[in-house]
Amino acid sequence: METLDRLIWVVFPYLCMAIFIFGHIYRYRVDKFHWTAKSSEFIEKKQLMIGSLLFHLGIIPVIFGHIGGLAIPIAWMNAVGVNDHLYHIGAIYIGGIFGFMTLIGMIILTFRRFSISSVRRLSSFSDLAVNALLLFIVFVGMYATLVTNVVQPDFDYRMTVSIWFRDLFLFKANPAIMAEVPLSFKIHVLTGFAIFAFWPFSRLVHVWSVPLNYVGRSYILYRRHKPTN
Repeated sequence: METLDRLIWVVFPYLCMAIFIFGHIYRYRVDKFHWTAKSSEFIEKKQLMIGSLLFHLGIIPVIFGHIGGLAIPIAWMNAVGVNDHLYHIGAIYIGGIFGFMTLIGMIILTFRRFSISSVRRLSSFSDLAVNALLLFIVFVGMYATLVTNVVQPDFDYRMTVSIWFRDLFLFKANPAIMAEVPLSFKIHVLTGFAIFAFWPFSRLVHVWSVPLNYVGRSYILYRRHKPTN
């Protein structure tokens, strides 16, 4: 059992992170011309616009919330005036709102990709898998936040999951810390690492191609050319 726990909570996370890093390097060197997300907007636009807007508006605060909860120790939070009560209000209520937006957006996007035949035919296996896996991750995360935290109010993931997570980057991860963590949190953590391993080989690489240079780019001027007689 100890060996299995070490495989799950030490080897697997490190393997996923290694695939994430070296997979991106390989993908960029070998397949840089397909470093994008194939657009299906010309096939169906309304569901894509609503789902994508909800997902992106929700996922950005959710990511920052995860970073804050996992990477910042409780003592640091208390030092700046954020006690446990305030933190849990923010995590459950504010995080729940943005998590719900993310979930609804993913439901719309996944339903669109699987239910519209023309969009489904344009999609690769990785496109379908990414949608399904992301939907599952968000659903389990919402379940852990809104259900598990209510059923097991004494559980504080910052005393277990967060410590284990930070120890991973210090190369001293202790799988025993995760032994008493509720199943929903365990599934959320493991599928979260799995999506990182899958990332370099899917449409998710388009995240690194955000055209930030467009903000400061000069306007393109178009002048009408009058035909000469």
